[in-house]
Amino acid sequence: MVGPTPGDDELMDAKEKCGLFAARSASGQDVVRRTLQGLEALQHRGQESWGVAVAGKPVFRKMGLVANWQLETGQLSSYRGSSAIGHVRYSTKGRSVLDNAQPIQIDSSFSIAHNGTLVDFDRLVAPVQEEFGLSCESDTRAAGYRLLHYLKDGNDMFASMQKLSMELVGAYCFVIVDSLGNVFAVRDPRGYRPLCLGWHEGSKTYIAASESCALSAVGADFVRDVEPGEIVKFGSGDGQPESFRFAPKVPTAYCSFEYTYFAHPSSRVNGVSVYEARKKVGRVLSRKSQSTGDVVIPVPDSARPSALGFSVESHIPMDEGLMKDRYSRKGSIRSFIEPGQRGREDVVKRIIPIREAIQGRDVIVVDDSLVRGTSSKVIVKSLRKAGAKSVKMAVTFPPIRHPCFMGIDFPSKEELLVHQVAGEQDSVAETASKVAKAIGADEFFYNDIEGLSEAIGLPEDSLCFACINGDYSKLTAPQALSAPAEVGTKP
Repeated sequence: MVGPTPGDDELMDAKEKCGLFAARSASGQDVVRRTLQGLEALQHRGQESWGVAVAGKPVFRKMGLVANWQLETGQLSSYRGSSAIGHVRYSTKGRSVLDNAQPIQIDSSFSIAHNGTLVDFDRLVAPVQEEFGLSCESDTRAAGYRLLHYLKDGNDMFASMQKLSMELVGAYCFVIVDSLGNVFAVRDPRGYRPLCLGWHEGSKTYIAASESCALSAVGADFVRDVEPGEIVKFGSGDGQPESFRFAPKVPTAYCSFEYTYFAHPSSRVNGVSVYEARKKVGRVLSRKSQSTGDVVIPVPDSARPSALGFSVESHIPMDEGLMKDRYSRKGSIRSFIEPGQRGREDVVKRIIPIREAIQGRDVIVVDDSLVRGTSSKVIVKSLRKAGAKSVKMAVTFPPIRHPCFMGIDFPSKEELLVHQVAGEQDSVAETASKVAKAIGADEFFYNDIEGLSEAIGLPEDSLCFACINGDYSKLTAPQALSAPAEVGTKP
């Protein structure tokens, strides 16, 4: 069943798909440096701003890349604490300014950071304005103050989250540090966004992070994923984390875009190796396209495993025909999550073709997705200029026909290239033909939902494909779901 499409007036002003890291040392050791290192490992999830919160200190927030944290010799250098949370921001709507950076301090009770998108903003923010006299432009701030409302009613964090979840529609992961140094990690009932738990033996530190690559970066061991509808507490003492189910078990809606683009290839997301999924999706795409050529070239960097899989399956050699200029100011920046069109184009133009790998060859260039067509047009043009005999493009993600309301940066149909050039009822092949003409490629090949699900290795009904098929039926609040028989129990 295809659910209703949320209107623009229901969308938040600051929707994000970001990176979260939270840590608490049971032995009382400082975790701030480790939190910042974890955020560095999650830089691919957000590159506009970053911040860290420690109990008893003002929230520290900064524009730009978290990689520069070691240059901070002022306020941040004095931050110490056995509990901390951190955030890297990727905005999908809302200004890229310091006021929208996270974590956000909520009264004197706690700090909160958020990865996801909440819809139906007016209904969420109205009681905040009435009770606290605040004009909220951020879904994170609004959710935080609604959580404070329930805490002030005498509920603990577990019960407060259960009550708050009845108001939240959309995708969300939260990390929270309260005034006592307790750390909480929360994942929405559908599990749209990834969140996992880790353990650092040397410092006896419990960790929650958006991806397992952040655990590896700080020398921690992966323990498990946070279950959808679960809140986990890292409290005082050296006891095990406490777990509480705040919402009923319902069918999941894991974001399929995580596996082809957003997540780091070294991560495991919902039990799936991202690297292996990308490599397999390349093999699937090769079988479906039956494309022939002289060389397979990946678009750096997220498409490399897929291009390898495409090459192995097709027996067409792979070569590095496109290289990012790592020495430029934007050498490490990802084009898709740049907040403006001009910024995206600037990043893509810094992908340099290697003429010796391209000239006189029939090139198959593999990319993870096509959204606005910005990157694809520039890349096709640069390959032709470098002497390619022909340019075919294959992308691992199916045609994106619909906006995302769960945290990816395509919130309107008008900006989607497929919507601009193809009809709603066009087949994947018909759509691919029209896209090829629009970006200047000789041929274009898409994956489909079945192929993507096969490559990921998860059932179709456990994944979210709303941006592909327009099915928003899972975008519902918990009160509309089945009876919460298991709410209040440990998952």
